Amino acid sequence: MITIVDYGLGNICAFANVFKQQNVDFAIAKSAEELRSASKIILPGVGAFDHAMERLERSGMRATLDYLVLDQGVPVLGVCVGMQMLAESSDEGKLPGLGWIKGRVRGFKTTLADRDLPLPHMGWNDVHPVPGHGLFHGLETEARFYFLHSFYLECAEETDVAAIANYGLKFHAAVSHRNIHGAQFHPEKSHHLGARFLKNYSDL
Repeated sequence: MITIVDYGLGNICAFANVFKQQNVDFAIAKSAEELRSASKIILPGVGAFDHAMERLERSGMRATLDYLVLDQGVPVLGVCVGMQMLAESSDEGKLPGLGWIKGRVRGFKTTLADRDLPLPHMGWNDVHPVPGHGLFHGLETEARFYFLHSFYLECAEETDVAAIANYGLKFHAAVSHRNIHGAQFHPEKSHHLGARFLKNYSDL
């Protein structure tokens, strides 16, 4: 059962609609009790890093997420700010992240080689997956997804990078470390390509 974490941020209905169309069983968790039965987890997120971390803490699900992901090895997919929350820290805020992926969230505003590029990075962009990665099965030559962000997770370990994209500089567009995965793009808004990506995750 894929469980979508609803802590007040993220496109919950959009994920639900994709899974309905694919006949993939899913549930939506708003409490630790509802989360405990998850066999796979979606951690969505939009907005600012600190606000997202605060909302997750207030939801009462943080400890259960740590237990499921770190102790039980339940797969998790963080999306957009949900991916950034996987990191240890962020240039955007002061709060620590979940710390499940070694790395820090960086801002395009301070790292862009081309300072004239508009922010946020918004729209469709090509994504270049690491060859053979299961998340991108069938998307090796057609990985193009919708982005909306001004920050990105910079992995400390190159082996945790699942895909890269380019917006004035190369950045990590997807990450993967054992059972922990993340996508900076929005698969739930990326039509048939995003649906394929989410189906691949459900099949991992």
